[in-house]
Amino acid sequence: MAILVVDDQVESRQLIQRILQKEGHQEFLMAENAAEALRFLGLNGASPSPAGIDLIVMDMRLPGMDGIAACRLITSEEKFRNMPVIIVTASTDVGNLPAAFAAGAVDYLTKPLNPVELAARVRSVLHLKQEMDSRKARERELLEVTRRLEEANHELQRLSSVDGLTGLTNRRRLDEFVELEWQRGSRNESPLSFIFIDIDFFKLYNDRNGHQAGDEALKRVAGVLRSAFRRPGDLVARYGGEEFAAVLPGTDSAGAQTVAEAMRRGVEELEIPHGASAVSPRITISLGFATMVPRPQKKPDELIAAADQALYRAKREGRNRVCSRSL
Repeated sequence: MAILVVDDQVESRQLIQRILQKEGHQEFLMAENAAEALRFLGLNGASPSPAGIDLIVMDMRLPGMDGIAACRLITSEEKFRNMPVIIVTASTDVGNLPAAFAAGAVDYLTKPLNPVELAARVRSVLHLKQEMDSRKARERELLEVTRRLEEANHELQRLSSVDGLTGLTNRRRLDEFVELEWQRGSRNESPLSFIFIDIDFFKLYNDRNGHQAGDEALKRVAGVLRSAFRRPGDLVARYGGEEFAAVLPGTDSAGAQTVAEAMRRGVEELEIPHGASAVSPRITISLGFATMVPRPQKKPDELIAAADQALYRAKREGRNRVCSRSL
């Protein structure tokens, strides 16, 4: 990283360079006016110097734009807001110093330059810049760590709500969702439908084909159940084993019947062979649903129990069908 020296007098630029070289500074950029300094910084459409700049030592009196105006322009840029600028002045009048500091300068020196003072001021300013750069780097690292932690927490939260085999929502999240939608339906006086789904004779399928084939069948059935929903507010979940459940907020009995029948038909159309089924040569599902308008004095357990009873009826009446229970 370089020190940018801005002065219209070549002797002054060379003097500053010699003094600072004795202090171990090796990289310098020399500008004789503000426009040239701005070009080094990549302002006004120019390409920035590849060396990069750590510090600007700039004379107050420059041809064209003076040092204070140039300092103000530089520090007004977001990427140079913390660029240290030392103003050098041949005037003993300190009246301009408030304007220099207001423009963003961090220090000032008077001519003729005292080598010891120049070296000490530069050393102090660069040390301060290094501390600020280090702090910013730590802040960036902290922000990145925070971002990654937030992503990890979101992912953990997602995983804690997802069934590992089918990718559907799990039972825990289903219970939370039902409670939430029950409260919403109670406030809005809108219907809430709950559907229970069970794969017919699935234990026999597993016994005959093995658990690996059973897992594959569960995933394919889950895919059909998921595709039956078009609204983002609906939810389908794996309830446990070969049982699934669906929640349809704001859906009346006719709407729930339509969705349930679409699921039943979609699973049948998978045409997964099931030689052990007593109802069909392929995998089928039985579904039971119930619909009610939630009330503050009632519990969602009543709706779920009604859907379970409807599912039991569907099994009793021959399976591979949709049954409902009125409330």
